[in-house]
Amino acid sequence: MRTAYKVRVYPTAEQAAVLNRTFGCVRLVWNRVLAWRQARYRAECMRTSYAQTDRYLTELKRGGDHDFLYEVSSVPLQQALRHQHTAFVNFFAGRAKYPRFKPRHGRQSATYTRSAFRWRDGRLFLAKMGDPIAFVWSWPEVDPASIDPATVTISRDSDGRWYASLAVETATGPEPLPATGGQVGIDLGVTHFAVLSTGGKIPNPRHLERKAKNLARYQRRMARKQRGSSNRAKAKVKIARAHTKVRDARADFLHRTSTRLVRDHDLIVIEDLNVRGMVRNRSLARVISDCGWGEFRRQLEYKTARAGRRLVVIDRWYPSSKTCSACGHLLATLSLSTRHWSCPGCGARHDRDVNAAKNILAAGRAVSACGADVSPQGSSLRRSAVKQEAQPVRAGIPVL
Repeated sequence: MRTAYKVRVYPTAEQAAVLNRTFGCVRLVWNRVLAWRQARYRAECMRTSYAQTDRYLTELKRGGDHDFLYEVSSVPLQQALRHQHTAFVNFFAGRAKYPRFKPRHGRQSATYTRSAFRWRDGRLFLAKMGDPIAFVWSWPEVDPASIDPATVTISRDSDGRWYASLAVETATGPEPLPATGGQVGIDLGVTHFAVLSTGGKIPNPRHLERKAKNLARYQRRMARKQRGSSNRAKAKVKIARAHTKVRDARADFLHRTSTRLVRDHDLIVIEDLNVRGMVRNRSLARVISDCGWGEFRRQLEYKTARAGRRLVVIDRWYPSSKTCSACGHLLATLSLSTRHWSCPGCGARHDRDVNAAKNILAAGRAVSACGADVSPQGSSLRRSAVKQEAQPVRAGIPVL
């Protein structure tokens, strides 16, 4: 099993200069090779293999115009080619978008393999550096001297903070959590981030909305600065730091919420939301993006797998809000503004979101019992097992 430890790094001025030079070389190699791939495909209509890109990098170094590539470690440059090859494999397989050129501004990174770094007694020595690079270890239960990283990725965010991601191969995975017998259905929303089938409601912190005024003020200040000036660069860093605070607060909230749900429940059921389609609504795009539903689902997926829990994702077309959780009556229509409604069949009074969470849990229990899979990996037009109705039996020989 592979796990990773992301630590905050504090390089010296000399180390930062080496890393910045490495970032620039990695970016140049990526962009030059990507442009060469595109030109070769337009001219010859042929795909490019990793070995061909490796030979192109060798010719690029020997050309005489890029002697500065010898000043940095060759391993991050080779890793950039491998990452680009993987990006194209994922693109042709339909798992990712077409690879893009790397910009000068924004997040920069470089990956080192074991031949380009040393890990001794919990200290990290990178290639082209004599002294170890300082970092802060945030896991007191893990001794840094006991791990053996396979790769190290050094990154610098747009706000100027440095990080190192240590990928570690472990023989055994984490031990599963003891069973609790708890089951919960989750209805995600905007007013409340999540409404549980137990009746509990998790409020939406709206991190971006609380920082919107500060962000707008920083952006107005940057707009008044002259392009290319040092003051504009400083103002841009302030905007990046404000966005970083929002991102960190959102990530902390999602981690705390997902960890608590996984720790307290054996079965968690959620809906397969079409977030990409929802953000096309101009009125709700920023609020929906601020919720982080996709990241929340990703965290639930890997945390339930590590803890020995089960996550069931039901079909997005399941009418959870319009179905009575008491008698199963299905309404013909239910407007989004209707937050409470009474069932015409049994007269039960429902809170829209709590009723939807109960129906989501019931659908997940049915799927868990029959063993059907309603987590669509491809098209979202598939229907779940709970929505399939029994076909009438007809006499005679069936037509094949």
